[in-house]
Amino acid sequence: MNISSRLTLRLAAVTAVAALALTGCTDASQQPAPGSTASAGGAAAFDPTTAPKDEALIALLPAALKDKATLEIGSDTSYEPAEFLDKDGQTPVGYDIDMAKAIAATLGKKAVAHTADFPTILPKLGTVYDLGMSSFTITQERSKAVNFVSYFNAGTLWAVQKGNPNKITMDDLCGKKVGVQTGTVQEEPDVSDRSKACVAAGKPAIDIISLKNQTDITTRLVGGTIDAMAADSPITRNALANTGGKLEVLGDIYDSAEQGIAIAKNDLPLAEVIEKVMNKLITDGTYMKILEKWNNADGAIKTAVLNPAVSN
Repeated sequence: MNISSRLTLRLAAVTAVAALALTGCTDASQQPAPGSTASAGGAAAFDPTTAPKDEALIALLPAALKDKATLEIGSDTSYEPAEFLDKDGQTPVGYDIDMAKAIAATLGKKAVAHTADFPTILPKLGTVYDLGMSSFTITQERSKAVNFVSYFNAGTLWAVQKGNPNKITMDDLCGKKVGVQTGTVQEEPDVSDRSKACVAAGKPAIDIISLKNQTDITTRLVGGTIDAMAADSPITRNALANTGGKLEVLGDIYDSAEQGIAIAKNDLPLAEVIEKVMNKLITDGTYMKILEKWNNADGAIKTAVLNPAVSN
C-alpha cells in the first residue's frame, strides 16, 4: 500500500512474476516462487469486464478521455494477489487488475495494464498512465504529488520461516536481515526508522534488503537468506498460503491504512469520475465480487473517497 500506516505495498507474492516489476536480484521474478500458485483466485471466477457501462459517468469524463478506447494502467506486477503476472509470465492479474477492468468497463473502455517499476508509476501519471493501481498506501507525502481515490484497507504484517528458526522477534530486529520491496512504506519509514533506533541504542543496524520485486523477497525468505520480511497484510497472507507451509506470521498487523487509485494531480476531473465509478461498483456489488474472488474481502471499505485525510 507505503508509508507508515500503510499496510503498504504488497508483500508476498510468491508467484511467478516477470522481471519487469520492482526488484530483482535473483531469477525469482521470472519463474514461480516455491509453492506458488500463479493463478490463485481462479480464472473462472467473476469477470470484471461484465460491469455495466454507465453513460452518465462517461459523460463526465475529461474531453481527452471520452473518445479514447482504453485506460492505461501503471502497475508493479510483482505483488500477488494485488497485481502479478499469470502463469504465462505476461498477463497481469490480481484484484487491482480486476478493479481496473471494472472501472474501464463502466466507462465503456478496456483497461490495459502495463508492468512498471513501482517508484516510476506516480511520476508518469497523466503522460504515460491514466491511473496508477499498485497497492499505493495513501500518505501525506504522496498526496502532495497525486490525487487518490481510496478503495482498499490494509496494514503491515511480517513473516519469518516456519518455526522461526532464527528466533526473530519484533523487539529484537537489530543486526537482522529484513526484506522489503523498494519504495514501500515498509522500507521507509518503517524498517529504516527501526534501524535508526537500533543504532541510537548502540546496537547493530538492521540489514535492510531492498529489492524491486516482492517475489524475490519472498523467495529469499523461503530459502533462508534473509531473516524476515515486512509487507502489506494481503501480500503476506498470500505468501503464507502459496509457499507450502514454509513461512509463518511474525507479530500482528499494525498501521492499518487505506490504499488508493492514483490519478495525476492536475487531473481532478478524472479523479472525481473515478471516485463516482468506485462508489457505483461498491453499491452494485461488483467491488465485493472482485475482492471475494481474490480472497481479500476483509480489506473492503464502505465508501470510496477522493483525497481522504490521512495522518502522517
